[in-house]
Amino acid sequence: MGAGHEHAIVTEETVGQAGDYRRKLLIAFSITATIVVAQAVGSIVTGSLALLTDTAHAVTDASGLLIALIAATLMLRPSNARRTWGFRRIEVIAALGQSTLLLVVGTYAAVEGVKRLFEPPDVPAAELLVFGIVGLIANVVSIMILSSSRGANFNMRAAFLEVLNDALGSLGVIVASIVIATTGFMQADAIAGLFIAALIVPRAFMLMRETTGVLMEFTPKGLDLDQVRVHILALDHVKSVHDLHASTVATGLTTITAHVVVEDECFTDGHAVDMLREVKRCVAEHFEISVRHSTFQIETEHIGDDEPDAVMHP
Repeated sequence: MGAGHEHAIVTEETVGQAGDYRRKLLIAFSITATIVVAQAVGSIVTGSLALLTDTAHAVTDASGLLIALIAATLMLRPSNARRTWGFRRIEVIAALGQSTLLLVVGTYAAVEGVKRLFEPPDVPAAELLVFGIVGLIANVVSIMILSSSRGANFNMRAAFLEVLNDALGSLGVIVASIVIATTGFMQADAIAGLFIAALIVPRAFMLMRETTGVLMEFTPKGLDLDQVRVHILALDHVKSVHDLHASTVATGLTTITAHVVVEDECFTDGHAVDMLREVKRCVAEHFEISVRHSTFQIETEHIGDDEPDAVMHP
């Protein structure tokens, strides 16, 4: 590690803490639940696919926000001997569930939209416009409430995407109603439904891929283990690094483990403890991983030779 390095060491107090977003989620859920009731009535009155799809999406949103609210509550529960990380990973599971719901709704909207392009039903534009505006206003309020916390964790990101997509869906309903009222082009309703599906599916798939990566314990996004190895090998007395692994428990909570082979003299002169401290400090400074969440085994080449599977691991 070069002199003059300005990165601060990351500790338990600076990363991996779960924020309390329950109040924001409760307000957003209440608004969305109200939208569900209003749009359900509207879809029955108008027979609109766009509004029906947006209602189904609102149901998904309400369910997702309820899941997010429950997850946000569980995340704050302390860890114990049985649950060493507490319920921190519930945010990832909740986000995966929300993305799955979004994908189902988006797929349904796409299939039904294609069918209605060829057999468009009569849709009352005026009623459709009213319900679309009501939905858009309510969703904009939810967006304003959640926007400041949308990057806090997977759970809040999924919740924000829920209401953002629903707001865009309501906008699609409004546009469809205007087109129908001015031109009589009934397929506009089906096109709006397809538009909503096109908004939902890619975002749902992306969130699903990221949360699945966390549950599969893939290397955290943005962390280059090759660079981690380079930095550790640059330390004095380090001869090799093997069994290097990293994973994400929850947003901002990355763990890393490795076996670090040092010179035999480090054990005879009592320098091994200092080497462990140096390795943890190096990783904390360069890669912002808490010193409490990095676990390194300091060993000699002789110990490494007793591990036949060491060559099989990175």
